[in-house]
Amino acid sequence: MKQRRKPHRYKKRKPIYRNLFLWLGIFVLLLSFSLLYFLFLADFFQVKEINVAGLQEVLQGRLKLLVQERAENNILSFPTRSIFLVDTGKMTEDILRKFPLISKVEISRNFPDSLNVSVAERKGLASFCGENVCFAMDEEGVVFENDGDTKPLIRTLISENEIHLGDKVIEKEELRQLLEINSYLEMDLGVAVKELIIASAEKLTVLTQEGWELYLNPREKIEWQLTKLKVLLNEKIPQGERERLEWIELRFGNFANPKYREQATTS
Repeated sequence: MKQRRKPHRYKKRKPIYRNLFLWLGIFVLLLSFSLLYFLFLADFFQVKEINVAGLQEVLQGRLKLLVQERAENNILSFPTRSIFLVDTGKMTEDILRKFPLISKVEISRNFPDSLNVSVAERKGLASFCGENVCFAMDEEGVVFENDGDTKPLIRTLISENEIHLGDKVIEKEELRQLLEINSYLEMDLGVAVKELIIASAEKLTVLTQEGWELYLNPREKIEWQLTKLKVLLNEKIPQGERERLEWIELRFGNFANPKYREQATTS
């Protein structure tokens, strides 16, 4: 006796619009696009104001323009100046590169739509001169503007590279040594300095306002060389006789060795 097959029952499919996961996916997608638009494209978070502190007024306009340009971005091909997309690190690098006068930059977000830019300007401690031009130089040995009036005046004869604003032209420790030499000569010995000339790695020439020169070796003990000079000036060369000096050699031996100008003979 044949068994009768049970009829196959097909499960009725639910309409796609009744699929919970579909609607959940659409909701998440819409929520993501809404959040994306609100954070990155909506006017509420667009950078509208840039506040600059610590910089002379004449340069503030240029700095604000640079910050505005660097605040511009694109997201999904849409232009935006969203405060969330501002790369403060890259912006800081650009400011330091474009403005040699600035030594330090701090950028902070002031929600919802402004940036605060705080800068510190370099202060000239000396003038640094290359072959044809002089610059103001700060305590880090960085030149930041054309200037030949800041004292002391330091000149180099050994650099063949062209000097640009923002370049570090001398190491901080070397600069400190030069400033200490200048201060000791003027404040302790009463020797007015006109220029400090870096002639080589082992020769520093100090040109005095009276027209005579000092020769020192920066790589040897500067204190000992200056001590020899002090003894010579105090004990053997009174103030009134210094005008006859041509130079004083301090690099060698235990004593300072002076050379005097030859006096013209009258017939």
